[in-house]
Amino acid sequence: MPLMPQKPATIFGSGMVRRATLSTGLLAGLAMLLAACSGGTGDTAAGGDAVPVGVLHSLSGTMAISEIAVKNATMMAIGEVNAAGGVLGRQIAPVVEDGASDPAIFAQKASKLVESDDAVTVFGGWTSASRKAMLPVFERTKNLLWYPVQFEGNECSPNIMYSGAQPNQQILPALDWAKKAGHNNFFLVGSDYVFPRTANLILKKHMEAAGLGVAGEAYVPLGGTDFSGVIARIVQSRPDIIFNTLNGDSNVAFFKQLQGAGLTSAKLPVMSFSIGEQEAQAMGPALVEGSYASWNYFQSLDLPENAKFVAAFKAKHGADSTLTDPMVHGYLNVYAWKAAVEKARSFAVDDVRKAAATLGTFATPMGPVSFANNQSLVQPALVGRLKADGQFEIISTSEAPIQPEPFDQLAFPGQTCKH
Repeated sequence: MPLMPQKPATIFGSGMVRRATLSTGLLAGLAMLLAACSGGTGDTAAGGDAVPVGVLHSLSGTMAISEIAVKNATMMAIGEVNAAGGVLGRQIAPVVEDGASDPAIFAQKASKLVESDDAVTVFGGWTSASRKAMLPVFERTKNLLWYPVQFEGNECSPNIMYSGAQPNQQILPALDWAKKAGHNNFFLVGSDYVFPRTANLILKKHMEAAGLGVAGEAYVPLGGTDFSGVIARIVQSRPDIIFNTLNGDSNVAFFKQLQGAGLTSAKLPVMSFSIGEQEAQAMGPALVEGSYASWNYFQSLDLPENAKFVAAFKAKHGADSTLTDPMVHGYLNVYAWKAAVEKARSFAVDDVRKAAATLGTFATPMGPVSFANNQSLVQPALVGRLKADGQFEIISTSEAPIQPEPFDQLAFPGQTCKH
């Protein structure tokens, strides 16, 4: 089927929204408030015939800086769907749980949602460590997780819908941009878990093939804040650019210490893979102004569907709210699940999974997308430069939506999806 037909199917509705003010700067307060709502929220109406779904994100801990916002976008989509009549005539009853930035807790909460709360599907996760921890639960219970965040690939489970970018849709387009910009020597820094290490393995394979240099590579524990040794190595190795796969609030410490060492974005550019508008606002835009990020969506994307999405979220969560790539993926996941259920005329996981992979191209705030047979999203790749207001100027866009490749053939030759 063509990637971008003249009239992509519309699966999004405007829904009903209400005004609520929410300060993104007070992250601890946000976490406490959202955790208190873990049994559901006032955003949706649920009757006796309501269908339960899980919403599982970190509302506390180091990843709350990123995941609270994704939870909010997911809940907004659920509220809109319910306001428009629900799914197959039934309201959605969200059961919200806090993964607490701990993979073991994510696994426990996933099990609770599926086996105790009877969730027919679950939306959630951020870090690959949390996804890897949840995967056995979804495979054992034969349920379905909708995962909204970019990741390292090298995985293809029939029990996960991967709407976040595969490596060939985020990190490799960023590498192509950096090469064209004249950068030849890279320093790789990341949090010490599966996504950064695997992403950097893939990057190094492609850098080697392109004749590019790796000035250094360093990892810190997730949530780590001491970068003195890492920055000393960066200064000594003199790279052209830093590729940053740090996650969570470690980014705050990293950029502050870079700035303290005199390594401003003008002197040493940084390309980040987990900093979006929400993180930039929480960190303070002045700290990251001029740095780069690679995503599949930026709030500044000039599309009518995006303007409606941004306006609806701001009406609900305050005029100062920001939107990010994982948020729009969390939002579209709800609508894709709804469309798949309605196409299958069933909430059964096998029926929904098959329907989702054959939905064809549909309109979203990030433009027309579709799910491929490997259950990953066909989507464009963007590179942006952070401005003083915390928004991104889009400086590079892929020529067309990119087919997802879960297994990079330089890093994992011969591996393919088995379903």
